[in-house]
Amino acid sequence: MAELRLGPLLRHADGSSATVWVETSRPCTAEVRGADGARGASRTFQIAGHHYALVEVTGLAPGTTQAYEVFLDDARVWPLPDSPFPPSVIRAPAADDTVRVAFGSCRWASPPDGGEDPVGPDALDTLAARIAADPDGERPDVLVLLGDQVYADEVSEDTRRWLAARRDLSEPPGAEVADYEEYTHLYYESWLDPEVRWLLSTVPSCMIFDDHDVIDDWNTSASWLADMRETPWWRERLLSGLMSYWVYQHLGNLTRAELAADPLYAAVRENSDGTDALRDFAGAADADPASVRWSYRRDFGRVRLLMVDTRAARVLDEQHRAMLDPDEAAWLRAQVHDGRGSYDHLLIGTSLPWLLPHLVHYAEAWDAALSRGERGERWARFGERLRRAADLEHWAAFPASFDALAEAIREAGSGPEAPATVCVLSGDVHHAYIAEPSWPGGGGPDARVVQLTCSPVHNSIPLQIRLGFRFGWSAVARALGRRLAGHGGVPRPPIEWRRTGGPWFGNQLMTLVMRGRSASLRLEQARPQKDGGARLQTVVESELSP
Repeated sequence: MAELRLGPLLRHADGSSATVWVETSRPCTAEVRGADGARGASRTFQIAGHHYALVEVTGLAPGTTQAYEVFLDDARVWPLPDSPFPPSVIRAPAADDTVRVAFGSCRWASPPDGGEDPVGPDALDTLAARIAADPDGERPDVLVLLGDQVYADEVSEDTRRWLAARRDLSEPPGAEVADYEEYTHLYYESWLDPEVRWLLSTVPSCMIFDDHDVIDDWNTSASWLADMRETPWWRERLLSGLMSYWVYQHLGNLTRAELAADPLYAAVRENSDGTDALRDFAGAADADPASVRWSYRRDFGRVRLLMVDTRAARVLDEQHRAMLDPDEAAWLRAQVHDGRGSYDHLLIGTSLPWLLPHLVHYAEAWDAALSRGERGERWARFGERLRRAADLEHWAAFPASFDALAEAIREAGSGPEAPATVCVLSGDVHHAYIAEPSWPGGGGPDARVVQLTCSPVHNSIPLQIRLGFRFGWSAVARALGRRLAGHGGVPRPPIEWRRTGGPWFGNQLMTLVMRGRSASLRLEQARPQKDGGARLQTVVESELSP
């Protein structure tokens, strides 16, 4: 008898259909049955000895909500027996509904069995508990998870013990993930958390990777990549990371139409074992990153979300460095302009913040100029060492891409068909803040433009981050940053910006609430309670547009 190993995850949901992802213990037919007639079934496919299905559910009606169950070969496996949670539901949104988008990044798995948590309450666990206590109350329409869903290079003590029972940790890569099987263990550890498992079964989700999904500072520079490719264990780590990301995260990001047109999805379903097809795909993505697009678009009524890959799509040649390769950059601009006037809010999801504290921004631009050789070979070697040591690889470290994104946002937010807001959603930096750009000399967009950064969902917040980012926004830090930029011959960026909220430190989530052309923002932190539990406490609420 087939068993449910992981899931269900409710992924894409629109006014008439949804997709539900599961992992099972053996080949079988996975079926989703809604209480009011929604149905979907799919045969599992196999990758590296594991069995998965992405069930396409139809028969939904806009504006309706129905509970669902999961069956494997006609045996009910979800809800779990004696589940303390309400039924999992699929909500089909209506076109004019309010849209609530909750987002964040950087989540270590919570300790099992409610053990002591050294970094405090998990914001996703706490959100799940709130929704479960009031299932008819407010909940997000979608969770946007902006990277570091798993940590391949920073494993828990439980995972370390599991790895040690499997292989000799004195051999590289040591207590880090080495292959596909070990990646599956990370997802089990993270997504079998009871609260998170239920939350992901009942709230749709969009995901994109960041560096720790593969390794810290993934694709920092050409020389970094060359060094990694000389490491014997790197290729297996990278291929396994891309393969597992495609299975566990990327598939569920796609619409039904995109799934139907995806040749890789067809190949893994048509073969008795899709491992070789998926591994060949990952190998091609490694050899030619521009051949694969991990970025994608989702529309929620009159809200458009563009999730942008800022890791695998990079151009690393020092003389042509770019955050996005030319095809990816063209795709982003095309999605911004497609059907302008048909959306009231544009959300650009990028794991790495676009607008940083001024000192950090100028330091990254200066380092990019040094590494490019603007001050000679000796400074170039120093720049590369500094870049790796200090993680100087955000948008500011790719100055042409920073400027191009500024221009794309200006165009998107300008003219009679402009949306009310353009929001850049980011994570990565283990704190939250709001920043707003301006365009000197006029010519700026009509839309309100904001950088909304929120992390971590559940992770540590080192003292140096607290101190560094507080100082980084100061006038002294800005002046110091401009001195660095002058040393590197770095021109001023085409925009100016200022911090209008934060910084806030804690395990947290931001939520955007959009209806018509109005938008508001709420930041909530997971705070421990005297009774031993935790709750989400509102830190700030703000109106973004009338």
